[in-house]
Amino acid sequence: VDKLSDEELLTIKVEDVTTAVKDEFEDEHVETVEEIMAELNQMVGLSEIKQNVLTLINFIRTQKRLIANGHEADEITLHSVFFGPPGTGKTTVARLIGRIYKALDLLAKGHLVEATRADLVAEFVGQTAIKTNQVIDSAMYGVLFIDEAYSLTSAKGSNDFGSEAVTALLKRMDDERDKLAVIVAGYTEEMQQLI
Repeated sequence: VDKLSDEELLTIKVEDVTTAVKDEFEDEHVETVEEIMAELNQMVGLSEIKQNVLTLINFIRTQKRLIANGHEADEITLHSVFFGPPGTGKTTVARLIGRIYKALDLLAKGHLVEATRADLVAEFVGQTAIKTNQVIDSAMYGVLFIDEAYSLTSAKGSNDFGSEAVTALLKRMDDERDKLAVIVAGYTEEMQQLI
């Protein structure tokens, strides 16, 4: 076994860094929008959703072409609202949307972080914004999917901090609009009341 001098132990070389991080930068398959759409199209039903996603992709591509050619374009909003009962594919489609945003170079990671009221709302004064921001931080450069989002505002009483979570969420949705997609989901009627 070779003995290293103190100077060698204190010296970091390029090779040391390369070896330490090489698995972080291994080539991986970069998904295309077409591959992701093929996966969506294999799902049974959801014809309206499939068409809406295709329309969204075409809109984003058009806006990006306009910008690339020096023209003005509409701002691309990454946030969405999904209506419908449980079991209709809302979470699955949200996950695909994140991957599509990544494939279109809108979000660097495109991962999905699922959250509910319990993940965002604390039990004590001043803690909800902190808790909500921690969840948002974990979703940065990807999708924050909030299921049953209407529950954030449905509780009554002076000790409910759901509105504090909504306030923190809305601020970050605006401030981080190009780094985060927020998808809120739930039953149609309750979601319309939330909005």
